[in-house]
Amino acid sequence: MAKAGRRRAVVALVAVLAVAASVAVVARVLAPAEVETAARDPYPEAPAPTAGVIGRLPVAPLVVDGRLRVYAGTRQVYADQPVTGRHRVTPFWSYRRWPATLVGVLAEGTTVVSRWSDGKLVALDARTGRVAWRADGPEPGSVPKPRRTFAATVWDPAGLHLARTADGLDVLLAAGPGAVGGYALADGRRLWRADVGRGCRTDVGSTASGDLVGVDNCAGPAAVELRDAGTGAVRTRWRPPDAPGQLVVTPVGCRDGHSGCRGLRTAGPDGGNSRGWLVTDPGEPTAAPGLDGPTSVLDGERVVDTSGGVVVGRSPRTGEELWRRADVHPARVLAQEPGRVHLLTDRRELVTLDPLTGASRSEFVLDVGRDGIGWRPGRAYAADGYVAVERVRERATETDDDQGWFLMAEPVLLAAT
Repeated sequence: MAKAGRRRAVVALVAVLAVAASVAVVARVLAPAEVETAARDPYPEAPAPTAGVIGRLPVAPLVVDGRLRVYAGTRQVYADQPVTGRHRVTPFWSYRRWPATLVGVLAEGTTVVSRWSDGKLVALDARTGRVAWRADGPEPGSVPKPRRTFAATVWDPAGLHLARTADGLDVLLAAGPGAVGGYALADGRRLWRADVGRGCRTDVGSTASGDLVGVDNCAGPAAVELRDAGTGAVRTRWRPPDAPGQLVVTPVGCRDGHSGCRGLRTAGPDGGNSRGWLVTDPGEPTAAPGLDGPTSVLDGERVVDTSGGVVVGRSPRTGEELWRRADVHPARVLAQEPGRVHLLTDRRELVTLDPLTGASRSEFVLDVGRDGIGWRPGRAYAADGYVAVERVRERATETDDDQGWFLMAEPVLLAAT
């Protein structure tokens, strides 16, 4: 009996230890965690590529400092190099968090900021991949699930913008349902936080004069709200003359994404009553008739308009025609960056113009290998002279899954202009 008792005791002890080990494993797996995999190689030099298609990628790249390509995943932000590589390669650095999901990424200089579903803001040093700072931001609320390229996450991050104040301070702006905040980009220091209405306002971008642009209809007809990026104080509330009750506001002439924008376009929900405005100075926006066209874009003191079958450069303040290019095949604006407007013709030619003069900087067909030109553009992006575009099947619809939507497994084309 004694032996049997000892045997039962041993079995019980083994069972207890097994349960304890299982609990420890579960705790390690389920506990919130982050994994920082820093760069092992030196920071690369910025290349000087010749104009043309570089290659194809399975996910959308964010070009950082003209040297790296930064990508998004469900729970990861990572980089590869060189920026001119034909394909995605082993990460230069990587940062993961769990169980939060990644909802937005943007970059300024060598700082890459990631935003997560739990509201955390994590800045990484692009040169090393190491965490530069962390901050608690407003929770982003519900963000639509991105398609497999994660283009929406890196090219159009919801509620995440940059602004530069009059005294030169770079500010990260994060907005979510019920709250918005400003953070010093250099160190993550919170500069201000404001409680705002839920479900009755949206933040759409930032201005070149250092304001966060919001559309607020919490207490009456929709109005444009311009909030000082450095202090959070509302400097201006404004409604365009004869504006409809519901107002759609689109930033134009932006330095990067929806940040540092020189203009706005206001319209009704159906696109009617489109009006252009300049926001280069503090105070109420200034009328810009040259920007009234719903497809026109702004670069500095030039508007580029493709609506009339030819490409025209205009003055934003008067609408006066300043140059004309009748030799460009029917085209649409694919993407824009300071000093370059990238047009895509119906022959899938990428034509990059100098918006000041209308002169071509480069022209070539967006094709690689035997892929062909039987596609239409999805999301697109431009920075540092590089252009990336998703290729979508010609007959795809928004309800199609990713396989039916994208042209192939590597649907993103990257080109240098």
